[in-house]
Amino acid sequence: MAPKITPEEAEQRRDRVLLAARWCFLNFGYSKTSLDDIAKRANISRTLLYKTFTDKEDIYTAVFRHWLASRHPTAREVVSGKGTPQERLLQVCRIMIIEPWADMIGAPMAGEFYGVCERLDPEIVSLHRRVALDIFEALLGDKVSAEIFLLAVEGQVGDKPAVRELEARICFLISRFCR
Repeated sequence: MAPKITPEEAEQRRDRVLLAARWCFLNFGYSKTSLDDIAKRANISRTLLYKTFTDKEDIYTAVFRHWLASRHPTAREVVSGKGTPQERLLQVCRIMIIEPWADMIGAPMAGEFYGVCERLDPEIVSLHRRVALDIFEALLGDKVSAEIFLLAVEGQVGDKPAVRELEARICFLISRFCR
C-alpha cells in the first residue's frame, strides 16, 4: 500500500502536473498531447494522474484555470498597494497580461492554446476578463475607460510581439490613459 501524502504534498503534485501539462499543450498541442506525455513530464505514473484528473479535457481546463485564475488575488492586491495609479496599472498588466504572454510566446502550439481553452472553458475566459475590467476600472476611475483600455491591450498581441515590445506598448497605453 502506498504511503499517504499530506495535503501540501498533494497540492505540490497537482501544481507539478499542471505545469507539465501546460508545457506539453503549448509544445505538442491539445490533440497530440497524451496523458503519458503529461505523466512522464510530471514524473508520475499515468494511474496517479487519473487519481487527480478524469481525462485530458479536465487537465486542460485545470491548466487554464490555474494559469489565469491564480493571478487574480495578486492583481487585486496591487490595486490598493503602493505606487501611483500608473505604476499599479503596469504591475497589474504584468501579472495578468505580460507574464501569461511570456509563458506562451515562442511555444510551437501557443496559437491554439488560448482558443482551445476558450472553447473548453469559456467561463474562465469570461472571469479573467471581468476581473481585469474591475481592476482597470478601480485604477482608471470609470468603466468606459477600463473597457477601452482592455480592448486596446488585447489588440497589442495580434502580431505576436516579443515580451519587451508588449510591455513597451502597454506602457505607452498607460501613459495615454493615466494622466
